[in-house]
This record gives sequence, structure tokens and C-alpha cells, in this order.
Amino acid sequence: MTLKQILAPLALFFVLTSAFAQPPAHDPVAIQCEGTWYLFCTGTGVSIFTSPDRENWEYAGRVFDNPPQWALESVPGYRGHTWAPDICYHDGLYYLYYSCSSFGKNDSAIGVATNRTLNPASPLYKWEDHGCVVRSVAGRDLWNAIDPNLFIDDDNTPWLSFGSFWGGIKLVRLDRTLTRAAEPQEWYPLCRRPEGTAEDTSLTDDAIKADPRGMDFNPGNGAVEAPFIVKRDGYYYLFVSYDLCCRGAKSTYKVVAGRSRQVTGPYVDKDGIALMEGGGTPVLVGNERYPGVGHCAVVPTEEGDQLFFHCYDKEMNYNSHLLTRPIRWGGDGWPVVSL
Repeated sequence: MTLKQILAPLALFFVLTSAFAQPPAHDPVAIQCEGTWYLFCTGTGVSIFTSPDRENWEYAGRVFDNPPQWALESVPGYRGHTWAPDICYHDGLYYLYYSCSSFGKNDSAIGVATNRTLNPASPLYKWEDHGCVVRSVAGRDLWNAIDPNLFIDDDNTPWLSFGSFWGGIKLVRLDRTLTRAAEPQEWYPLCRRPEGTAEDTSLTDDAIKADPRGMDFNPGNGAVEAPFIVKRDGYYYLFVSYDLCCRGAKSTYKVVAGRSRQVTGPYVDKDGIALMEGGGTPVLVGNERYPGVGHCAVVPTEEGDQLFFHCYDKEMNYNSHLLTRPIRWGGDGWPVVSL
């Protein structure tokens, strides 16, 4: 038995029994239920942490004890490690959207599950999976069905934004069940990184390995993902993450934003450059301790809007951890977050 095999159960025990100021989270989103904060993040079956104060977090299990069967059958390479959840409360139900994929591929799908409460001690606690909402197929679609975010407009119309690399961020209108695309279908492009607007990683050690089947199967250098939409003072704000995550000290992840008078866009940055042309006003940029910061969620609290995101922390061996910071909305309406 290797030292790694010996230490792995101890590491798991530490996660299951410890309280964290910075839990080991990736792609975080949070919501409050019955006075307790619930943090959902990437992990086997979607990881859950809880906190009474957003300062001390404890591991609280996972959403799925077993991977959704529909995803195992339809998404090549998916084995239960479930990415980038989003959580929303609407008309008496909590809706949890989740991503099923494998790294560097756009054979992907977004599913949704609902629950009447997030409190596992309640007799009402039960996750009901509703299956696939959006599906992308390699070689057919030049977009990637991961990183979902639900936005419900003032007229109660539900929209789902999503996407990673390939052709960028998409938006689709959902039906009133919030579990399927509406008919007739409405799809809109929101953000992309055209050639020349993103760092070329094709010749670096950080490159996503090319798929030998050709360009229709490769993500290219259009490094944009993790959309999140909020509305404020008549503007729709689209937050996205640019550049590279998941590379420890070499991570270049950052958060930028654009805004629009319509949820469907076009979104432009502070200088008037369209996000469809690679624009984006910086919101959060890494530093020496945290070289990569991103995949954010805007979470309203009693103290104002907070940005939840993950970081790669030099003081924690560049592992991925949760950070939260207050959002300052400037006099010009643009969000600013200090690291």
C-alpha cells in the first residue's frame, strides 16, 4: 500500500469532520434556507456545505447518493463527478441545476432536481430529479452544456444561461416548469472570445489536449465560462469567468462583466465593447496569493450582495477553496470586488 493510499481515508475523514472558514469548494453557489446557509459545489453527487453565518462551514453530504441514471447512459465519460451547480428558490421549490460532462469535452448535459426544503432533518426533504434540460453533442454543437445559471425575469419568464469554451455563453428560455426549454425555442448568444481576444494556450503545458477528430470536437482558445445574470437599476449584468482555471499556480482565472437593457443582450462592457467580441469589464482579478479567481455567484445577503467564487490559494498548496467578498456597485453602476 502506498503512502497516498494510506493518507486518502484520513483526508476524507478530515473533510467530513472539520469546520472551514474556506471550505475546499469548486464552482460554488449558495442560498439561505430556514436560517442556515447552504453551499453547493462541484463534487461526487454535488457536494454540500452548511453554515450559520457564512464564516464557518461544515461538510453536509451530497445531493445524489447515486449518479443520475439518465446521465450515465447519455453522457460519455460521466461517472458521477458532477460539476458547477446552481440553486434557486421559486414558487415553493428549490431548483438545483447541475452539469454532467468530462474535462475538455462538449458531450455534456445540464440536469435539474427539485426539493421542497434544503433542511435534511425535515420530513419534506427529498431531491426529485427531472432529468436533462439542455444537451450538447460533440461534432454537432459548437457550444458546451455546462455551468448553468437560472435567471427569472420581472415578468416571471425563466432563462437559463450556460456554456464553456467553444462558441461561448448561450441563453435559452425555459418553460414554466423550469425543467425544459420552452416551445417555440428561443436561443441567444451572449458572450464569446473570438480569435485574438484570448490567450493562445495551444502550445503550452496548460493546453487542453486536442481531439484527433478535428476542429468540431476541440474547444479552441475561447476561454470563457460560468455565466451568472443579475438585474439592477434597469440593467441586466452578465458575469463570466475568462481564461484558465484548474491549473494551480498557473491558473489565470478572472471575472469580468457586461451589461444590457435586455436579458437577451447585447451585453457590452464599460468601454462599449461587446462581450460577443471579447469585451468585459474586470470585476475580480487574481494576485500573488490567489493567481486564479473565478466561477462566481452573486448572492444577496442582509449586508448586501456578496460574490462567492473559488480561488487557488498559494497558502493552501494552490488547492481550490471558497472565497466570498462584498460587491461594491459604483456610481457608474459597475460592480467592483476587492480581493
